[in-house]
Amino acid sequence: MCGITGWVAYDRDLTAERAVLDAMTATQICRGPDAGGVHLEQHAALGHRRLAVIDVKGGVQPMTVEHDGRLLAALTYSGEVYNHRELRAELEAVGHRFRTRSDTEVVLHAYLEWGEQLAERLNGMFAFAIWDARSEELLLVRDRMGVKPLHYHPTPDGVIFGSEVKAILAHPAVRPVVDLDGLRELFSYSRTPGVTPYRGIAEVRPGHVVRVRREGLSMRRYWALEAREHTDTLEATVATVRALLEDIVHRQLDADVPLCSLLSGGLDSSAVTALAARVLRDAGAGPVRSFAVDFTGQSENFHADAVRPTQDGPYARLLAEHVGADHTVIELDSAELGDLAQRATVLRARDLPGGIGDMDISLLLLFRGVRRQSTVALSGESADELFGGYRWFHDPRAIAADDFPWAVSLTGIGGEGAGPREQILDAGLLGRLDLAGYRRARYHEALAEVPHLPDADPLERRMREISYLHLTRFVCILLDRKDRMSMANGLEVRVPFCDHRLVQYVFNTPWAMKHFDGREKSLLRAAVRDMLPDAVADRVKSPYPVTADPHYPALLQAELAQLAAQRTSPALDLLDRRRLADALSPDTDPQSVRLAVDLALDLDTWLTEYQVTLDL
Repeated sequence: MCGITGWVAYDRDLTAERAVLDAMTATQICRGPDAGGVHLEQHAALGHRRLAVIDVKGGVQPMTVEHDGRLLAALTYSGEVYNHRELRAELEAVGHRFRTRSDTEVVLHAYLEWGEQLAERLNGMFAFAIWDARSEELLLVRDRMGVKPLHYHPTPDGVIFGSEVKAILAHPAVRPVVDLDGLRELFSYSRTPGVTPYRGIAEVRPGHVVRVRREGLSMRRYWALEAREHTDTLEATVATVRALLEDIVHRQLDADVPLCSLLSGGLDSSAVTALAARVLRDAGAGPVRSFAVDFTGQSENFHADAVRPTQDGPYARLLAEHVGADHTVIELDSAELGDLAQRATVLRARDLPGGIGDMDISLLLLFRGVRRQSTVALSGESADELFGGYRWFHDPRAIAADDFPWAVSLTGIGGEGAGPREQILDAGLLGRLDLAGYRRARYHEALAEVPHLPDADPLERRMREISYLHLTRFVCILLDRKDRMSMANGLEVRVPFCDHRLVQYVFNTPWAMKHFDGREKSLLRAAVRDMLPDAVADRVKSPYPVTADPHYPALLQAELAQLAAQRTSPALDLLDRRRLADALSPDTDPQSVRLAVDLALDLDTWLTEYQVTLDL
């Protein structure tokens, strides 16, 4: 896993721009702490920071291939291709010769053999750029589910690109400008594929290829969810899901560095950990290492509710004991979670205000602790989106709403279109943003993309829509968060549930099979139940934990008071003075404004550190 960046300019000589490329590449050191490199020629400059995972000595980048002393192509690559061994054998059979064991070299030769159609042949998570020196064209490619990020900024004579926005902003020609549409995207509780809040900076959409030529940019979609008739019985469907998961986890355990799993004690992470434990045990590779997060005093302060009915700790320990995992709990306290320096680190990792406070900070600190012992981790991320795990999949009100179901269920959004996170934003600004209208427009754009089967009954048709919305508009929010917090620590996190074969198969499985026993994720539970303790298999969904320490919200409130007292904070221009005073009132329960305070503090850090120009 790595960080990539680069610049293509057809009207200038980039061999004289080493300093600019070095500055762009340096922003990605956290993603690639092990090594760095650049490739410069007249119209193309590629930068790379490496996190060495496969073929530690051989996979140096940017990687080039030549023939008779003539450069054919250069590659800067981030990610993992899990079928690289099969592809290598196929390429060797038609005459390709390899110098390394790395998947990077396989991707480069795959391009020489198949051109931009190589994307369809790759199984994995990846974002890469290939400069074809023969045709002087650049190819930007992103994996099917958008697990790995890739951003670009078109210029009059080419493009500037990077894994993260910060790499693009390091270029002297690019300034961080955010307008009303940018704020709408930031506050809308959805992610529009290809769009960022920064004016002029786009994402390569998941499952897409962007080609850059002298004539300009073009885009091709190489993968999309398709509507296919599901003819398997329930028994066969369960068996297929199990077989796919076994193959996926086996493939994703490929690494030349220490590897572990992230274990919350929920169904998803427990399934991945149990499958990994079996593969490692059968290979004689020792126990799987697992990691969990917890908070000081959580057992004493935790109060069960409808959202989080149980604590993670006991279930994680039970699963770890069941599979013989080498289990570690990373415990955090409120002082760490409330540290403004950690908040700033999160902000710099995201390049944007997240507004979810300790959930981001604790994930950052969890990954920091994991990285001290492992370089690669397997995660249960995306199973809820795929198998219908969230409570709003089963909430008739959210299902029937003319809106993204999570926005309705999570926030109880009203006429302003804003939720608890935005409650102290300026009322006039909220009126101009019209978040409800913006989100409705994005929602209907998404619905128009959904592939349907003819003659589907109304419930099946609607649940297909709900599934599509999650797999294209919601999962990317969590995948991006996971990527930024992990790569800020130089940790690679793999997501077995994002394997496109599993996603395509389960997407077309009828809703009646996905909750055949009336519960969330029935299909997944049936596929892995034999590997789990009953208490873990039957555990009710509980989201990523937050600290229950009552001191934490009060600490946030005190930090907001310091911000308000500055009077020069750029965030104050976005806040409503009366609502801000209410949030700071001694009569206000700090817990009730926790998300709003988190957002205000994030906005202050973002606007200050990034010197953002608000064009409102």
